[in-house]
Amino acid sequence: MGHGGDVIHELTTDHREVEEMFARFEALPTGDGRRKELVDQVTIELVRHSVAEEMHLYPAVRKYLPDGDSLADKELEDHSTAERTMKELEACEPDDPRFDQLMTSLMSEIREHVADEENNLFPRLRQAADAEDLEKLGEKVRTAKKTAPTRPHPASPDKPPANKLLDPGAGMIDRLRDALSGRGKNG
Repeated sequence: MGHGGDVIHELTTDHREVEEMFARFEALPTGDGRRKELVDQVTIELVRHSVAEEMHLYPAVRKYLPDGDSLADKELEDHSTAERTMKELEACEPDDPRFDQLMTSLMSEIREHVADEENNLFPRLRQAADAEDLEKLGEKVRTAKKTAPTRPHPASPDKPPANKLLDPGAGMIDRLRDALSGRGKNG
């Protein structure tokens, strides 16, 4: 499953890629340094994915679904919880006892979120929005991921218009930090 297509295809592809990284993480022994590299890569992908959803998917959910406000608010809360967990993970090394606990918690949070989106939100959105709008949203999501932050910023705004104004700047700073540190290069 490659990237491209409508917003649902694009985000589902992201979900599969993150699940693949989770499986690689779970296959490595506790304390293995490669686990930290995978956590960094997972964090980069999850943050970019979340920002793109917050900028484009959730406003569409609010527009197209009758209970869209409450659905989008629930999804945003899921993102906030995961982002706080990722922020804690960022400060841990693989030999820290909290490292595996936090990653197990993150994987559980993300797997539950993905199941909810794929089994509930995506089918409802596909029914409510026309194909052309979903295609346009897919392109917007791909574009947003290119400039999105790569590190968790739990205190940042997650709703338009503030997130659309601030996320590209945070993304530029994060990518500079990543380039200088080498973070995410082995993923």
